[in-house]
Amino acid sequence: MKGQKGFTLIELMIVVAIVGILAAIALPAYQNYMKKAAYAEVTDTMAAVKSAISVCYNETSSFASCNTAAQLGITLPTNKATGALKTIAVDANGVITASPNAYKGIVVGDTCTLTPTVANGVITWAYGAADACVTNNYVKQ
Repeated sequence: MKGQKGFTLIELMIVVAIVGILAAIALPAYQNYMKKAAYAEVTDTMAAVKSAISVCYNETSSFASCNTAAQLGITLPTNKATGALKTIAVDANGVITASPNAYKGIVVGDTCTLTPTVANGVITWAYGAADACVTNNYVKQ
């Protein structure tokens, strides 16, 4: 008579434990990936506004002349109800502030600012170090 073939209970329990450990590691990483992907809508729109401000500043030499949608020649999103981005505002110093909606793990407080600095006619941009977009690793400083 042939012996039975199959897995023992211990072997099956080890496989289940390994799958459980892998799932416990993968799920938080997947959720962070989803948040970063959703936040890309915010940063992509900020990049378009940043380009418009750079062009406007090069023409006018003043950020105060580049803080409205009409001056920039673009439409700034205000109070969007869907998607990750809610609003983008530009102040008289050229600082871009983006506020997101609660969307795919992003919370309303995950705001982001881009601040321009001009040196020798060259504009450089930096995210606020204490901004949620930096502290939550949505963008790289």
